[in-house]
Amino acid sequence: MRCPYCDADKESLKVIDSRTSEDGRAVRRRRECEKCAKRFTTYERIEEHVRMYVVKKDGSRVPWDRNKILVGLERACYKRPVEAAALQKLVDEVEEEVIRAHDREVSSSAIGELVIDRLRRLDQVAYVRFASVYRRFSTLEELVDEAKSVIEAQRYESEGQGRLFADAEPPPPSGRLPRPRGTQRRGDNGPAAPRS
Repeated sequence: MRCPYCDADKESLKVIDSRTSEDGRAVRRRRECEKCAKRFTTYERIEEHVRMYVVKKDGSRVPWDRNKILVGLERACYKRPVEAAALQKLVDEVEEEVIRAHDREVSSSAIGELVIDRLRRLDQVAYVRFASVYRRFSTLEELVDEAKSVIEAQRYESEGQGRLFADAEPPPPSGRLPRPRGTQRRGDNGPAAPRS
């Protein structure tokens, strides 16, 4: 391993913090370069027993690399209020789905669809940015159409929220809920007993 800032070799690097992350599936280490004094984070993960390959659109095969997804997401989320932990979680979910659903090979388009589906729920602006590259928009009209579809989907989802309890009876005008039949108010002992 080398310093990503000054390219110093591993003898110049020291671990200053180490902890488990990703639900125990990885070890996160903070390292400091003694030459340039910069700090950076590394992750150590267990290599999956089954080596996964990505089949690109041109038919070539490349080894699975989760960092390529992360870099693409970071570009799409540039200057957006999306935390790095949320992006890591998204990549974790995609990686788990790929390993679970595919045997040794997965198409780049299948990965893209998994990413784009989750990114749409995470941040809509980042989604449109990512979609413009992933879907190779060639005109401004295509970009605007995609943005409109996001707005329409959001409007539809928001309107649907109000219909969740549409079948329920409206509350009484007093604002108090009606008492179930056969129950009494506090202090109400029912009809007065006849006097003898």
